[in-house]
Amino acid sequence: MHETLYAPGLGYYAAGSTKLSTRSQHTSNQISGDFVTAPELTPIFGQVLAQQFNQVFTQLGHPKILEFGAGSGQLAFDLLTALDAAGVTAHYFIIEVSADLRARQAQKLSSWSSRITWLNSLPTQFEGVVVANEVLDAMPVALVGWSHNLEAVERGVIWQENSFTWQDRPARPDLAQALTQRMPALPGYMTEINLQAESWVQQISQWLGKGVVFLIDYGFVEAEYYHPQRYTGTLMCHIQHRAHDNPFFAPGLQDITAHVDFSAMARAAQQAKLDVMGYVSQARFLLNAGLLQATQTLQKTSPHQSLHAIQKLISEAEMGELFKVLALGRGLTDLPLIGFSQGDRCHQLTRAP
Repeated sequence: MHETLYAPGLGYYAAGSTKLSTRSQHTSNQISGDFVTAPELTPIFGQVLAQQFNQVFTQLGHPKILEFGAGSGQLAFDLLTALDAAGVTAHYFIIEVSADLRARQAQKLSSWSSRITWLNSLPTQFEGVVVANEVLDAMPVALVGWSHNLEAVERGVIWQENSFTWQDRPARPDLAQALTQRMPALPGYMTEINLQAESWVQQISQWLGKGVVFLIDYGFVEAEYYHPQRYTGTLMCHIQHRAHDNPFFAPGLQDITAHVDFSAMARAAQQAKLDVMGYVSQARFLLNAGLLQATQTLQKTSPHQSLHAIQKLISEAEMGELFKVLALGRGLTDLPLIGFSQGDRCHQLTRAP
């Protein structure tokens, strides 16, 4: 998964293919790219996020944003536009592994070039707001599960008879331990464990001085992630707006993702002495943070904007329930984040005994 996504010049995110369709393409019949993210649907997403970020800025005293995996730059564009309109001059930092996406971002954000800095590595120290929208799902996972003899196994890839195929082997000790702790042994059950994402969350503690991290992605809490009926896991591939489950098709030309185990992310954060400040569905977060008011304003100023796109953000059948928002922080435990004022599900992050 790591090689097909990130191998220099060959991997999906390291080559020059178009990954993201743009907002303007949703009004045409020719849509390029392989998938669409929330910022590409409507500026409302960034405008509402800006209101939440601004609440944090009032406590910090300085508006700084660090975005991981900024995609086309659309979210940064909408955030900076909304913050400028509110009289907030924010400084924006971006960490982007894709050279072609970085070039698209520079073009998209040229109006704020003096306030944007691209970082080639993690900061040594940062205070402000951190946002990662659909980043965790793109981190390579390990496929693990239980053999029919109830032994913990790891599923890998081999080259056989001129094609890729699966092969199982005994799971590495760290994966076997994680699997045993998270679910009962079920014969033939396969799932994913993302130790890289957990390590990434823990690393935040090393450089976040004071601020809030917003992780926005599709996923579940542990009890749902390892549900007995989800026995084939969540690994999915995306190409030309089509989803399927064959990672051996067009390697390097399609996206490969897995849903996020938010319980594991919260646990990793707590082990690293970060505060879990909130966990809600994307729909509830947006509604709490001012979606309805922002929609009314947008309809007055830009009546051509599609309400269908906004509905997709909050519909339970679309992105509203599948996507979640997890907030981690340091030094702001007394700040009740507006995006989590109702419907906070932090209690679900821990599996009931």
